Amino acid sequence: MLFCTPRTVTLRQDFLKFDIREWEVAKTASLSLMAQSCSFNTKKLSILINVFAFRKWDGFEMKNMKVELHEAAIYARKGKQRNINKDDDSDEKLFVAFELDKIRERRPFLISRDFVSLQPLNWKGKTFQGVIYRVVKSNLVLAEFGEDFYCFHHLDNKYDVKFSFNRVCLKRAHQAIGAASKSIFGGLLFPNPTPNRELPFAETFPRYKPQQEVLAIRQILRLRGAPPYLVEGPLVTKGDGLSKTGVLAVEAILQILRADPSKRILVCSPVNKTCDLLMIGLKKKGISESDMFRANAAFREVDGVPLDILPSCLYEDDAGCFTCPSLKELKKYKVILTTFMSSYRLYGEGITAGHFSHIFLADASSSTEPEAMVPLANFITNETNVVVTGAPRNHSGWIRSKIARENGLMTSYFERLRDISMYKELDPKYIVQLEDAETKDRNDIW
Repeated sequence: MLFCTPRTVTLRQDFLKFDIREWEVAKTASLSLMAQSCSFNTKKLSILINVFAFRKWDGFEMKNMKVELHEAAIYARKGKQRNINKDDDSDEKLFVAFELDKIRERRPFLISRDFVSLQPLNWKGKTFQGVIYRVVKSNLVLAEFGEDFYCFHHLDNKYDVKFSFNRVCLKRAHQAIGAASKSIFGGLLFPNPTPNRELPFAETFPRYKPQQEVLAIRQILRLRGAPPYLVEGPLVTKGDGLSKTGVLAVEAILQILRADPSKRILVCSPVNKTCDLLMIGLKKKGISESDMFRANAAFREVDGVPLDILPSCLYEDDAGCFTCPSLKELKKYKVILTTFMSSYRLYGEGITAGHFSHIFLADASSSTEPEAMVPLANFITNETNVVVTGAPRNHSGWIRSKIARENGLMTSYFERLRDISMYKELDPKYIVQLEDAETKDRNDIW
Protein backbone atom coordinates (compact mmCIF):
# COMPACT_ATOMS: atom_id res chain seq x y z
CA MET A 1 0.00 0.00 0.00
CA LEU A 2 1.43 3.33 -1.01
CA PHE A 3 0.14 5.46 1.87
CA CYS A 4 1.21 3.30 4.76
CA THR A 5 1.76 5.49 7.84
CA PRO A 6 -1.05 6.54 10.22
CA ARG A 7 -0.22 10.20 9.62
CA THR A 8 -0.56 9.99 5.85
CA VAL A 9 -3.75 7.95 6.06
CA THR A 10 -5.27 10.60 8.32
CA LEU A 11 -4.24 13.35 5.94
CA ARG A 12 -5.76 11.43 3.08
CA GLN A 13 -9.06 11.05 4.95
CA ASP A 14 -9.11 14.74 5.87
CA PHE A 15 -8.41 15.63 2.28
CA LEU A 16 -11.29 13.49 1.04
CA LYS A 17 -13.65 15.38 3.31
CA PHE A 18 -12.79 18.60 1.51
CA ASP A 19 -12.96 17.74 -2.16
CA ILE A 20 -12.88 14.19 -3.48
CA ARG A 21 -12.59 15.43 -7.07
CA GLU A 22 -9.41 17.38 -6.27
CA TRP A 23 -8.01 14.28 -4.58
CA GLU A 24 -8.74 12.07 -7.58
CA VAL A 25 -7.03 14.52 -9.95
CA ALA A 26 -3.93 14.67 -7.78
CA LYS A 27 -3.92 10.96 -6.98
CA THR A 28 -4.09 9.70 -10.55
CA ALA A 29 -1.38 12.16 -11.56
CA SER A 30 0.95 11.13 -8.77
CA LEU A 31 0.69 7.39 -8.05
CA SER A 32 3.01 6.24 -10.83
CA LEU A 33 5.79 8.56 -9.73
CA MET A 34 5.34 7.74 -6.07
CA ALA A 35 5.81 4.06 -6.81
CA GLN A 36 9.12 4.72 -8.60
CA SER A 37 11.09 6.23 -5.76
CA CYS A 38 10.81 6.32 -1.99
CA SER A 39 12.46 9.73 -2.02
CA PHE A 40 9.57 11.00 -4.12
CA ASN A 41 6.78 9.63 -1.90
CA THR A 42 6.92 12.44 0.62
CA LYS A 43 7.10 15.13 -2.05
CA LYS A 44 4.10 13.88 -3.98
CA LEU A 45 2.11 13.53 -0.77
CA SER A 46 3.12 17.11 0.02
CA ILE A 47 1.64 18.22 -3.29
CA LEU A 48 -1.67 16.78 -2.17
CA ILE A 49 -1.34 18.45 1.22
CA ASN A 50 -0.68 21.74 -0.54
CA VAL A 51 -3.93 21.28 -2.43
CA PHE A 52 -5.53 20.64 0.96
CA ALA A 53 -4.29 24.09 2.02
CA PHE A 54 -5.62 25.45 -1.24
CA ARG A 55 -9.06 24.18 -0.26
CA LYS A 56 -8.63 25.47 3.30
CA TRP A 57 -8.18 29.08 2.15
CA ASP A 58 -10.50 28.93 -0.84
CA GLY A 59 -13.60 30.85 0.19
CA PHE A 60 -11.77 32.80 2.91
CA GLU A 61 -14.12 35.56 4.06
CA MET A 62 -13.76 38.91 5.81
CA LYS A 63 -17.00 40.33 7.20
CA ASN A 64 -18.28 43.85 7.70
CA MET A 65 -15.47 45.48 5.72
CA LYS A 66 -15.16 48.95 4.27
CA VAL A 67 -13.34 49.20 0.95
CA GLU A 68 -11.54 52.11 -0.67
CA LEU A 69 -11.17 53.17 -4.28
CA HIS A 70 -7.58 53.59 -5.48
CA GLU A 71 -6.23 54.89 -8.75
CA ALA A 72 -3.27 53.10 -10.33
CA ALA A 73 -1.36 53.64 -13.55
CA ILE A 74 -2.12 51.24 -16.39
CA TYR A 75 -0.03 51.05 -19.51
CA ALA A 76 -2.23 52.11 -22.42
CA ARG A 77 -1.32 51.46 -26.04
CA LYS A 78 -1.28 53.93 -28.91
CA GLY A 79 -2.42 52.96 -32.36
CA LYS A 80 -3.50 49.59 -33.70
CA GLN A 81 -0.18 47.75 -33.80
CA ARG A 82 -0.24 44.13 -32.69
CA ASN A 83 2.94 44.64 -30.67
CA ILE A 84 3.30 47.12 -27.82
CA ASN A 85 5.81 49.87 -28.48
CA LYS A 86 7.78 52.47 -26.56
CA ASP A 87 5.42 55.32 -27.47
CA ASP A 88 2.51 53.91 -25.49
CA ASP A 89 1.20 56.04 -22.62
CA SER A 90 0.16 55.26 -19.08
CA ASP A 91 -3.44 55.74 -17.99
CA GLU A 92 -5.17 55.81 -14.62
CA LYS A 93 -7.67 53.13 -13.65
CA LEU A 94 -9.91 52.85 -10.60
CA PHE A 95 -9.47 49.79 -8.39
CA VAL A 96 -11.18 48.52 -5.28
CA ALA A 97 -8.63 48.30 -2.44
CA PHE A 98 -8.74 46.55 0.92
CA GLU A 99 -6.20 45.31 3.42
CA LEU A 100 -5.55 41.79 4.68
CA ASP A 101 -4.09 40.81 8.03
CA LYS A 102 -0.35 41.55 8.11
CA ILE A 103 0.33 38.24 9.85
CA ARG A 104 1.01 35.68 7.12
CA GLU A 105 -0.66 32.74 8.87
CA ARG A 106 -3.94 34.66 9.14
CA ARG A 107 -4.42 35.46 5.47
CA PRO A 108 -4.65 33.55 2.20
CA PHE A 109 -1.81 33.77 -0.29
CA LEU A 110 -3.33 35.75 -3.17
CA ILE A 111 -1.91 36.48 -6.60
CA SER A 112 -2.99 38.35 -9.71
CA ARG A 113 -6.08 36.82 -11.42
CA ASP A 114 -7.45 35.22 -8.24
CA PHE A 115 -11.10 36.05 -7.63
CA VAL A 116 -12.90 38.22 -5.09
CA SER A 117 -16.58 38.81 -4.40
CA LEU A 118 -18.22 41.64 -2.45
CA GLN A 119 -21.63 41.17 -0.88
CA PRO A 120 -23.17 44.38 0.51
CA LEU A 121 -24.45 44.09 4.06
CA ASN A 122 -28.25 43.79 4.28
CA TRP A 123 -28.52 43.16 0.52
CA LYS A 124 -29.25 39.46 0.25
CA GLY A 125 -28.65 38.03 -3.19
CA LYS A 126 -26.62 41.04 -4.35
CA THR A 127 -22.99 40.06 -5.03
CA PHE A 128 -20.32 41.76 -7.13
CA GLN A 129 -17.62 39.61 -8.73
CA GLY A 130 -14.12 40.95 -9.30
CA VAL A 131 -10.60 39.86 -10.25
CA ILE A 132 -7.45 40.68 -8.31
CA TYR A 133 -5.18 42.94 -10.33
CA ARG A 134 -2.26 43.27 -7.94
CA VAL A 135 -1.22 42.47 -4.37
CA VAL A 136 1.00 45.19 -2.89
CA LYS A 137 3.40 44.24 -0.08
CA SER A 138 1.50 40.98 0.54
CA ASN A 139 -1.52 42.51 2.28
CA LEU A 140 -2.93 45.39 0.16
CA VAL A 141 -5.21 43.98 -2.54
CA LEU A 142 -6.21 45.92 -5.67
CA ALA A 143 -9.13 44.37 -7.55
CA GLU A 144 -10.99 45.13 -10.76
CA PHE A 145 -14.80 45.29 -10.74
CA GLY A 146 -17.42 46.11 -13.34
CA GLU A 147 -19.22 49.42 -13.75
CA ASP A 148 -22.24 48.07 -11.87
CA PHE A 149 -20.20 48.03 -8.64
CA TYR A 150 -18.94 51.60 -9.02
CA CYS A 151 -22.49 52.82 -9.68
CA PHE A 152 -23.70 51.04 -6.55
CA HIS A 153 -20.82 51.82 -4.18
CA HIS A 154 -21.01 54.54 -1.54
CA LEU A 155 -18.29 55.65 0.87
CA ASP A 156 -20.16 54.30 3.91
CA ASN A 157 -21.01 50.91 2.39
CA LYS A 158 -19.76 47.78 4.11
CA TYR A 159 -19.29 44.38 2.52
CA ASP A 160 -18.57 40.75 3.23
CA VAL A 161 -15.42 40.01 1.20
CA LYS A 162 -14.77 36.48 -0.06
CA PHE A 163 -11.81 35.13 -2.05
CA SER A 164 -11.43 32.16 -4.34
CA PHE A 165 -8.32 30.98 -6.13
CA ASN A 166 -7.59 30.74 -9.82
CA ARG A 167 -6.83 27.04 -10.28
CA VAL A 168 -4.98 27.31 -13.58
CA CYS A 169 -1.48 26.89 -12.10
CA LEU A 170 -2.59 24.01 -9.90
CA LYS A 171 -4.08 22.18 -12.88
CA ARG A 172 -0.92 22.71 -14.92
CA ALA A 173 1.19 21.27 -12.11
CA HIS A 174 -1.10 18.23 -11.94
CA GLN A 175 -0.81 17.76 -15.69
CA ALA A 176 2.98 17.92 -15.43
CA ILE A 177 3.08 15.36 -12.62
CA GLY A 178 0.96 13.01 -14.70
CA ALA A 179 3.22 13.39 -17.72
CA ALA A 180 6.28 12.79 -15.56
CA SER A 181 5.17 9.20 -14.98
CA LYS A 182 6.24 8.35 -18.55
CA SER A 183 9.41 6.30 -18.88
CA ILE A 184 11.07 9.07 -20.89
CA PHE A 185 11.28 11.11 -17.68
CA GLY A 186 13.46 8.58 -15.89
CA GLY A 187 16.75 10.11 -17.00
CA LEU A 188 15.62 13.59 -15.91
CA LEU A 189 13.97 12.76 -12.60
CA PHE A 190 16.37 10.05 -11.42
CA PRO A 191 19.50 10.50 -13.57
CA ASN A 192 22.41 8.10 -13.73
CA PRO A 193 25.94 8.80 -14.98
CA THR A 194 26.36 8.48 -18.74
CA PRO A 195 29.45 6.42 -19.69
CA ASN A 196 30.04 8.22 -22.99
CA ARG A 197 29.86 11.76 -21.61
CA GLU A 198 33.39 13.14 -21.69
CA LEU A 199 34.99 16.39 -20.62
CA PRO A 200 35.75 18.82 -23.46
CA PHE A 201 38.91 20.84 -24.00
CA ALA A 202 38.88 24.63 -23.91
CA GLU A 203 41.99 25.66 -25.85
CA THR A 204 39.97 27.50 -28.49
CA PHE A 205 38.81 30.13 -25.99
CA PRO A 206 40.99 33.14 -25.15
CA ARG A 207 43.00 32.62 -21.98
CA TYR A 208 41.51 35.62 -20.18
CA LYS A 209 38.12 33.92 -20.02
CA PRO A 210 37.47 31.96 -16.80
CA GLN A 211 38.43 28.33 -17.39
CA GLN A 212 35.61 27.02 -15.19
CA GLU A 213 32.91 28.81 -17.16
CA VAL A 214 34.53 27.90 -20.47
CA LEU A 215 34.45 24.20 -19.63
CA ALA A 216 30.82 24.50 -18.53
CA ILE A 217 29.74 26.05 -21.83
CA ARG A 218 31.72 23.49 -23.82
CA GLN A 219 30.02 20.75 -21.83
CA ILE A 220 26.58 22.26 -22.54
CA LEU A 221 27.43 22.33 -26.25
CA ARG A 222 28.21 18.60 -26.10
CA LEU A 223 25.00 17.53 -24.34
CA ARG A 224 23.08 14.67 -25.92
CA GLY A 225 19.92 14.27 -23.88
CA ALA A 226 19.73 13.17 -20.23
CA PRO A 227 21.07 13.53 -17.62
CA PRO A 228 20.52 17.27 -17.07
CA TYR A 229 23.49 19.57 -16.59
CA LEU A 230 23.47 21.63 -13.38
CA VAL A 231 24.85 25.13 -12.89
CA GLU A 232 25.16 25.97 -9.20
CA GLY A 233 25.81 29.59 -8.41
CA PRO A 234 24.10 32.86 -7.51
CA LEU A 235 20.60 33.46 -8.81
CA VAL A 236 20.51 34.57 -12.44
CA THR A 237 19.66 38.20 -11.67
CA LYS A 238 21.33 40.65 -9.34
CA GLY A 239 19.66 44.04 -9.14
CA ASP A 240 18.93 45.14 -12.68
CA GLY A 241 21.69 43.03 -14.22
CA LEU A 242 22.86 39.45 -14.56
CA SER A 243 24.98 37.49 -12.11
CA LYS A 244 27.76 35.11 -13.19
CA THR A 245 25.10 32.45 -13.61
CA GLY A 246 23.03 34.69 -15.88
CA VAL A 247 26.06 35.66 -17.97
CA LEU A 248 26.99 32.00 -18.39
CA ALA A 249 23.44 31.12 -19.48
CA VAL A 250 23.40 33.92 -22.06
CA GLU A 251 26.78 32.90 -23.45
CA ALA A 252 25.78 29.23 -23.61
CA ILE A 253 22.65 30.09 -25.61
CA LEU A 254 24.70 32.30 -27.92
CA GLN A 255 27.28 29.55 -28.52
CA ILE A 256 24.57 26.95 -29.20
CA LEU A 257 23.06 29.13 -31.93
CA ARG A 258 26.46 29.98 -33.40
CA ALA A 259 27.31 26.30 -33.63
CA ASP A 260 23.95 25.43 -35.22
CA PRO A 261 21.42 28.18 -36.11
CA SER A 262 18.71 25.55 -36.60
CA LYS A 263 18.58 24.82 -32.86
CA ARG A 264 15.48 25.93 -30.95
CA ILE A 265 15.84 26.93 -27.30
CA LEU A 266 13.26 27.35 -24.53
CA VAL A 267 14.35 29.46 -21.56
CA CYS A 268 12.14 29.27 -18.47
CA SER A 269 12.26 30.76 -14.99
CA PRO A 270 9.87 30.96 -12.03
CA VAL A 271 9.50 34.75 -12.37
CA ASN A 272 9.10 37.31 -15.13
CA LYS A 273 12.05 39.47 -14.10
CA THR A 274 14.55 36.69 -14.72
CA CYS A 275 13.14 35.99 -18.18
CA ASP A 276 13.13 39.69 -19.01
CA LEU A 277 16.75 40.28 -18.01
CA LEU A 278 17.96 37.17 -19.81
CA MET A 279 16.23 38.41 -22.96
CA ILE A 280 17.84 41.83 -22.59
CA GLY A 281 21.20 40.09 -22.15
CA LEU A 282 20.67 38.05 -25.32
CA LYS A 283 19.76 41.19 -27.27
CA LYS A 284 22.94 42.90 -26.08
CA LYS A 285 24.89 39.92 -27.36
CA GLY A 286 23.48 40.40 -30.83
CA ILE A 287 20.58 37.97 -31.07
CA SER A 288 17.97 39.69 -33.22
CA GLU A 289 14.55 40.66 -31.84
CA SER A 290 13.01 38.79 -34.76
CA ASP A 291 14.65 35.56 -33.54
CA MET A 292 13.23 35.79 -30.01
CA PHE A 293 9.75 35.76 -28.51
CA ARG A 294 8.79 36.65 -24.95
CA ALA A 295 5.73 34.58 -24.06
CA ASN A 296 3.85 36.24 -21.20
CA ALA A 297 0.95 35.12 -19.07
CA ALA A 298 -2.25 36.42 -20.63
CA PHE A 299 -2.97 38.92 -17.87
CA ARG A 300 0.52 39.98 -16.92
CA GLU A 301 0.58 43.64 -15.89
CA VAL A 302 1.65 45.51 -19.01
CA ASP A 303 3.29 48.30 -17.04
CA GLY A 304 5.66 45.72 -15.54
CA VAL A 305 7.16 44.74 -18.90
CA PRO A 306 10.52 46.46 -19.62
CA LEU A 307 10.45 48.72 -22.66
CA ASP A 308 13.47 46.90 -24.08
CA ILE A 309 11.51 43.71 -24.68
CA LEU A 310 8.06 45.08 -25.53
CA PRO A 311 8.67 44.68 -29.28
CA SER A 312 9.16 40.95 -28.67
CA CYS A 313 5.82 40.57 -26.86
CA LEU A 314 2.42 40.14 -28.48
CA TYR A 315 -0.66 41.92 -27.11
CA GLU A 316 -4.26 41.37 -28.21
CA ASP A 317 -6.12 44.66 -28.57
CA ASP A 318 -9.68 43.42 -28.22
CA ALA A 319 -9.07 41.05 -25.31
CA GLY A 320 -6.67 43.40 -23.53
CA CYS A 321 -4.15 40.67 -22.77
CA PHE A 322 -0.92 39.10 -23.94
CA THR A 323 -1.20 36.30 -26.45
CA CYS A 324 0.90 34.04 -28.68
CA PRO A 325 1.34 34.18 -32.45
CA SER A 326 0.28 31.34 -34.72
CA LEU A 327 2.01 27.98 -34.47
CA LYS A 328 3.77 28.65 -37.77
CA GLU A 329 5.23 31.89 -36.40
CA LEU A 330 6.16 30.35 -33.05
CA LYS A 331 8.21 27.67 -34.75
CA LYS A 332 10.34 30.31 -36.47
CA TYR A 333 11.72 31.75 -33.23
CA LYS A 334 15.15 30.50 -32.21
CA VAL A 335 14.70 31.44 -28.55
CA ILE A 336 11.45 31.63 -26.58
CA LEU A 337 11.51 32.92 -23.01
CA THR A 338 8.68 32.41 -20.53
CA THR A 339 7.92 31.43 -16.95
CA PHE A 340 7.54 27.79 -15.94
CA MET A 341 3.76 28.05 -15.74
CA SER A 342 3.29 30.17 -18.86
CA SER A 343 5.27 27.66 -20.92
CA TYR A 344 2.03 25.69 -21.00
CA ARG A 345 0.65 28.32 -23.39
CA LEU A 346 3.15 27.16 -26.01
CA TYR A 347 1.86 23.62 -25.62
CA GLY A 348 -1.68 24.94 -25.99
CA GLU A 349 -0.69 26.65 -29.24
CA GLY A 350 0.55 23.35 -30.68
CA ILE A 351 4.29 23.21 -29.92
CA THR A 352 5.09 19.52 -29.52
CA ALA A 353 7.76 17.48 -27.74
CA GLY A 354 11.05 17.59 -29.60
CA HIS A 355 10.62 21.08 -31.05
CA PHE A 356 13.13 22.52 -28.58
CA SER A 357 16.64 21.11 -28.76
CA HIS A 358 17.55 22.75 -25.44
CA ILE A 359 15.53 23.72 -22.36
CA PHE A 360 17.09 26.02 -19.76
CA LEU A 361 15.44 26.00 -16.33
CA ALA A 362 16.87 29.17 -14.81
CA ASP A 363 16.70 29.58 -11.03
CA ALA A 364 14.93 26.25 -10.67
CA SER A 365 15.90 26.27 -7.00
CA SER A 366 13.37 29.09 -6.49
CA SER A 367 10.37 27.01 -7.57
CA THR A 368 8.61 23.87 -6.45
CA GLU A 369 9.41 20.71 -8.38
CA PRO A 370 5.91 20.42 -9.93
CA GLU A 371 6.33 23.94 -11.36
CA ALA A 372 9.68 23.05 -12.90
CA MET A 373 8.09 19.97 -14.47
CA VAL A 374 5.60 22.02 -16.53
CA PRO A 375 8.01 22.89 -19.38
CA LEU A 376 9.67 19.47 -19.24
CA ALA A 377 6.40 17.53 -19.24
CA ASN A 378 5.26 18.91 -22.56
CA PHE A 379 8.43 19.37 -24.60
CA ILE A 380 11.11 16.77 -23.87
CA THR A 381 12.19 13.74 -25.88
CA ASN A 382 15.19 11.46 -25.39
CA GLU A 383 17.27 13.95 -27.38
CA THR A 384 16.28 17.12 -25.47
CA ASN A 385 19.17 18.79 -23.66
CA VAL A 386 18.27 20.23 -20.26
CA VAL A 387 20.30 22.78 -18.27
CA VAL A 388 19.17 23.54 -14.70
CA THR A 389 20.52 26.46 -12.68
CA GLY A 390 20.04 27.09 -8.99
CA ALA A 391 21.49 28.67 -5.88
CA PRO A 392 22.43 26.91 -2.63
CA ARG A 393 19.94 27.31 0.23
CA ASN A 394 17.38 28.89 -2.10
CA HIS A 395 13.74 27.76 -1.91
CA SER A 396 10.30 28.60 -3.17
CA GLY A 397 8.65 31.01 -0.76
CA TRP A 398 4.95 30.71 -1.55
CA ILE A 399 3.81 27.19 -0.61
CA ARG A 400 0.44 27.65 1.07
CA SER A 401 0.52 24.66 3.40
CA LYS A 402 2.81 24.55 6.41
CA ILE A 403 2.54 20.75 6.49
CA ALA A 404 3.57 20.57 2.83
CA ARG A 405 6.51 22.88 3.49
CA GLU A 406 7.68 20.59 6.27
CA ASN A 407 7.25 17.40 4.25
CA GLY A 408 9.25 17.96 1.12
CA LEU A 409 7.51 20.39 -1.20
CA MET A 410 10.10 23.04 -0.34
CA THR A 411 12.76 20.80 -1.89
CA SER A 412 13.16 21.99 -5.46
CA TYR A 413 14.00 19.93 -8.52
CA PHE A 414 17.47 21.50 -8.49
CA GLU A 415 18.06 20.73 -4.81
CA ARG A 416 16.89 17.13 -5.13
CA LEU A 417 19.17 16.51 -8.12
CA ARG A 418 22.04 18.22 -6.33
CA ASP A 419 21.81 15.58 -3.61
CA ILE A 420 22.34 12.69 -6.07
CA SER A 421 25.89 11.31 -5.92
CA MET A 422 26.92 12.23 -9.49
CA TYR A 423 26.16 15.88 -8.66
CA LYS A 424 27.11 15.78 -4.99
CA GLU A 425 30.60 14.66 -5.96
CA LEU A 426 30.88 17.71 -8.28
CA ASP A 427 31.66 15.59 -11.33
CA PRO A 428 32.44 18.28 -13.96
CA LYS A 429 30.69 16.23 -16.65
CA TYR A 430 27.37 16.94 -14.92
CA ILE A 431 27.73 20.10 -12.85
CA VAL A 432 29.64 23.35 -12.60
CA GLN A 433 29.89 25.24 -9.31
CA LEU A 434 30.30 28.99 -9.76
CA GLU A 435 31.74 31.21 -7.07
CA ASP A 436 29.40 33.67 -5.37
CA ALA A 437 31.92 36.50 -5.65
CA GLU A 438 31.01 38.92 -8.42
CA THR A 439 33.47 40.18 -10.99
CA LYS A 440 34.06 43.91 -11.41
CA ASP A 441 31.98 43.89 -14.57
CA ARG A 442 29.88 40.74 -14.90
CA ASN A 443 28.72 41.49 -18.42
CA ASP A 444 32.29 41.80 -19.71
CA ILE A 445 33.34 38.27 -18.68
CA TRP A 446 32.85 37.15 -22.24
